[in-house]
Amino acid sequence: MGPVPSFLDAFKLAADRATAAENDFRREIAERAKSLEQERAFAFRRLNLMRAVADVVAGAESEEIAVVGATAILRAKVGWSSDSEARMAVVSRFAPVAQAMFGSLVPSNGEDAPKPDVISALAEFEKWYAQTHPSAFWVLFDNYMPETPVVDF
Repeated sequence: MGPVPSFLDAFKLAADRATAAENDFRREIAERAKSLEQERAFAFRRLNLMRAVADVVAGAESEEIAVVGATAILRAKVGWSSDSEARMAVVSRFAPVAQAMFGSLVPSNGEDAPKPDVISALAEFEKWYAQTHPSAFWVLFDNYMPETPVVDF
């Protein structure tokens, strides 16, 4: 057989380009799906943590009790049973979130002062965490191990 006609080279090039375009598209779709999956997971982790914190804060008699209860919930949710310097930093940076939540739930005494912004307080906490840690705060929940029941014999 003689030399390959140039039109076959053109068809081969077109087929290779189509394959590359399809592969790029599939990779982009997979990356986008993974990104959306992570966003969804973080949104539900945010909701579940803040719902649990709100339950505790709503029943607190003072801001101090609210902060203690909120940070206890945070520790439980991420499975921290002991302290470290890094964990204490996270807990102390989370305290303003609990304070804002407490302030937003306390009935106003006729004052026109705006209620604290819980969403902004949490966003500031998340921003701080992202700037000081290699991953997002909500990744901590990936390692959460549910408590196992204690059995008495």
